[in-house]
Amino acid sequence: MSSVAIEKRITRRYGPKDNGILMTPREYDRAKFVEGWRYELINGVLVVSTTPLRNERDPNQELGYMLRVYQETHPQGSMVDATLPEEEIVTGANRRRVDRAISAGLGRLPRRREAPTIAAEFVSAGRRDRERDYLAKRDEYMAVGIQEYWIIDRFARTMTVFTRRGRKRVIREGQTYKTDLLPGFELPLARLFELADRWPEENTDET
Repeated sequence: MSSVAIEKRITRRYGPKDNGILMTPREYDRAKFVEGWRYELINGVLVVSTTPLRNERDPNQELGYMLRVYQETHPQGSMVDATLPEEEIVTGANRRRVDRAISAGLGRLPRRREAPTIAAEFVSAGRRDRERDYLAKRDEYMAVGIQEYWIIDRFARTMTVFTRRGRKRVIREGQTYKTDLLPGFELPLARLFELADRWPEENTDET
């Protein structure tokens, strides 16, 4: 590829029509993207998807609210350094987009591209999305030092927690989750599903 072609590729803006093109991590990191879509780099391929549905965004926003309340009102709430939706996580050559990244116990704001302490994903309806959440992302997140990975699944009515120690725990809808990473924080899972259930399920093109 000529230097002119490379420069055009670096400076142009990528969008949904570019889904599936080959791209290097360097190209992805320097690229500009059309807003309103979700972009990831997976195994050298640009993956463009729609933004999360309302029945994913609503409970995610509630989780963020719970963490803020804990941060601001609980005696040990200072353990939360940051809680951010739609964060990019660098996992080797891949660039994953996580629904919520929680940094805890640092005593400072996370540095750019520093892996969060906890990654939380809200499962989408598509079969391939579910497989990525439960398998591929789990392995990649653990490899970059994420301490806990929460998979919040409104379809199975569970939250599955994976830890770097190789442990797996399944929390049922009526249960409340607690973690040593956030002392005193309680996550009543039913509240998240209650918010997800308010919205009708939307059609997905993926099966």
